[in-house]
Order: sequence, then structure tokens, then C-alpha cells
Amino acid sequence: MATTELLVTDVRVVRPDDPDNARPELTDIAVNDGRIVRIAPGLPRDDAASVVDGRGLLAFPGVVDAHQHWGIYNELATDTGTESRASAQGGVTTALTYMRTGQYYLNKGGSYREFFPEVLSAAQGNAYIDYAFHLAPMMAQHIEEIPYLVEEHGVTSFKIFMFYGSHGLHGRSASQSDFLMIPPDERYDLAHFEFVMRGVQKAREVLTEYAPYLSLSLHCETAEIMTAYTKLVEQDGSLSGLRAYSASRPPHSEGLAVTIASYLAHETGLPNINLLHLSSEKALDAALRMAKTFPHVDFRREVTVGHLLADVDTASGIGGKVNPPLREREDVEALWRHVLAGEVDWIVSDHACCRDELKFGSDRDDVFLAKSGFGGAEYLLPGLVGEGVKRGLSLQKIAKLTSWNPAQRYGLLGKGTIAEGYDADFALVDPDASWTVRAADSESTQEYTPFEGFAMSAKVTDTFVRGNHVYADGKVQGDPVGKYLHRGR
Repeated sequence: MATTELLVTDVRVVRPDDPDNARPELTDIAVNDGRIVRIAPGLPRDDAASVVDGRGLLAFPGVVDAHQHWGIYNELATDTGTESRASAQGGVTTALTYMRTGQYYLNKGGSYREFFPEVLSAAQGNAYIDYAFHLAPMMAQHIEEIPYLVEEHGVTSFKIFMFYGSHGLHGRSASQSDFLMIPPDERYDLAHFEFVMRGVQKAREVLTEYAPYLSLSLHCETAEIMTAYTKLVEQDGSLSGLRAYSASRPPHSEGLAVTIASYLAHETGLPNINLLHLSSEKALDAALRMAKTFPHVDFRREVTVGHLLADVDTASGIGGKVNPPLREREDVEALWRHVLAGEVDWIVSDHACCRDELKFGSDRDDVFLAKSGFGGAEYLLPGLVGEGVKRGLSLQKIAKLTSWNPAQRYGLLGKGTIAEGYDADFALVDPDASWTVRAADSESTQEYTPFEGFAMSAKVTDTFVRGNHVYADGKVQGDPVGKYLHRGR
């Protein structure tokens, strides 16, 4: 009887803890019961039930994509299936997806004690990769439920959308009472954000074993600035498309929101703060200034692959509308400088599938009528390997940015590296493959992509989730094997 369930041979393992620019040596990976049991060259082939030839390719730790939005525009059960398939194409083996009450997602309000089990039920059995959820406390009752969510469901990360109280999701202001579905006597404002921070910190003080992994993430944009600038852009009329949308949500609105959020973290004593999808030089500058101002706050800074690969001119049409917006090329270059300087902690997709018929309004050229968000998990690892290596980003840093760093922050203690005892999550990457992005080739149900026509110079060929070979030969294969992950223990 074979003593090894899976043997992946002749791969060059990229480890996040290896020295930068160390050349990965050719080796084999042995897997039993979904975990890596041995890494060494020349392991016996005849002792394995299944052998996969790694063909000398790079083996990256499975991507922990810490920012996705399953179910925001489509039924959650359906999205869990299709968008996890798209994730596997990009080497993603774990997705952390945001969820909240209110319009979109399940389109209902109420208690998380009732709401979140529905979320788990809808996702169960449909995912091809492992997954967990970040939750947004939208009202006072949700703050009270934080300890329950941590202990009962292993939810260790929470989120604030800083502009929701006064600005619409897609640009113009909307009826916030209808959109948020919160009690009529409550407001989603700065005071609520403060109370969320106090609630997360109180949970950290009581649930001490979870404390290192309990964190709060913030979407940093300032509603009042965006509302005023949207009016200015529309009245002026000289800008259109993605450039108009970027001008309507200017970079300094990010910087101001980062500053406000940081002071509130200082005031409330909450040390674990994640600043999400920083899209501009001004946003990164503010984040770094706040880190110096409040050294006792452990800030983590996130950037998306979309903001690194595309700008207002190169993205394929207004399908590239997203919050915060794609920016000018100068901001893209600034983000790369910060990545290369080690001032960004992880890189994500912010994957939010929105099908063509829903994405675009009655006038397909009016960016303000389009919905916000697009998919991109398919291009996360290949985009970073291809563009990052050209710019001098080491393979080891890519592994940290895409896997180890988010896994550690969010309490995914069995994920993040290729090492004995860890989950057998890894992706094989051909660093010399040339191909062109076509939306038609994606497993996502989104029929367009802002990356249409982009030339890629690296490709994911295989993806393994806990030893399950979920992606091979250009296809997702087998039945869904993804599991919901309780975090922090």
C-alpha cells in the first residue's frame, strides 16, 4: 500500500522565509491527509498513490486573497462556485470575502446571529477553494455580536466602509436608510466607526487567545469630499470615463479618511488596523505618516493587483470602474515604488464579479451609471510574477505579499507557506509563459475584464488545495473541495 497520497515532483519551491532572490532548488513535495509531510529531492515515486510531474516549474504558496466579494451582485451560492473557480485559475487557494447586511449580498438587515448562518449555508459545498469571511458591523447590535462571531464562527476580521453613511456605492448619493437597512434611530457615521473600534478592542481584551488575529479593516474614502467633487466633475463635463470617476473620488479623500481612521484607532486603543486597497500616492503617504505618528498601532497596508496593472488610460473601458478608482499612471508607478520599498503588506484582487447586463447602465459610456467593482483573482499571481519580477520584486517577496503576510494577520495558521505540517496549498507557475488576457477564457461569469488584451508573461498551470488538484491543463477539475475556515486558533 502506498504511504504517500500525492507526490508532486521536480518543482522549485518559493518560500516566503528564504532570502530575497535565492534561487529555488529543484525538489519534491509529499502530501498526506491534505497536509505537506515532506519536502526533499528524489522522493520515491513508487511509494505514492498519485504522482504529478512539476516539470521544473515554480511552486508558490497558495495565494491567500484577503479581499474578495462573493455574492455582491450575484446569488451567493452561485458566485461561490464560479468565482472560486476563477480564483483557482489565478493560484488562489484561500479567499477572504467581505460580507455585510443591507442592500446587495443577501439584501436583508438584522442580527448576524440570524444572517451569518444563512451566509455559511449558501456557500457550503460550492467552493473550489477554502474560504472565510470578513464581516462589517453596520449597527449597534452587530458590535455587541462581535464576541459571538469570534467564538462561534471563528470570524476574526471586521470592516468599516467609511463613505457609506453619506455617499452612494456607485457614485451619486443614494437613500442611505434604504441601502444600509439599519434601525431608523441609528446613523452610520464617525461615531459608529469609533464604537466599532471599541467593540473590536473589547473583544481582544476578553478573548485573549484570539487577540493577535482580531483586526479591523477600513475602506478609506471621505464621503463629503466625494459628493462635492462628483458634482464638480459632472458640472464641468470636460472629463469622461475612468478619468472622470477618479476625479470624482480624488486621492486626497483617501488620505483624509486614512488620517481620521488612524486617529480613531489611537483614541480607542485598537492596535490591529488594516488600510484597504490604497490606490494612490496620497493614500500611501498618509498611511506611512500615520504609522510614524502612532507607532503603537500595527497598521497593515493593502494594494490591489488592479491598481498595480491598470490605469485610467490602459484599462479596457468603464468596466474598470471600482472603489477607490483606478488612477493615473503616476499613481501606479508610486504604488510600485512602495511595494518594492517593502511598505505594502499584501496584494489582493478585490474580486467582485458583476455581469455585463448589471455592470453597465442605460448609457454604456456614462461611468456614473455603471456599477462599481470587477473580477481579477484570475490574474493575481501571474500578474504579480510577470510584472513584479520585471521591476525587481523577488519571488520570495511575492510569496510574502500574496500568502504569508495575509495568512498570519488574519489567523490562517495552517496557510501561507510551503512547509512540512502546513496545508498542501500551492500553485505551479511558469515564469516564462506568454499569453493575452481574454475575458472569454475566465471561469468567472463576468463577461468582460478591464485587463482585456493585457500581455502576461507568467502563467499558473496547476493549483492544489489541501492536496486536491483543482486546476490543471487549463481547466478547473473535480468537485468543489473548499471548506469554510474558522480562524484564530
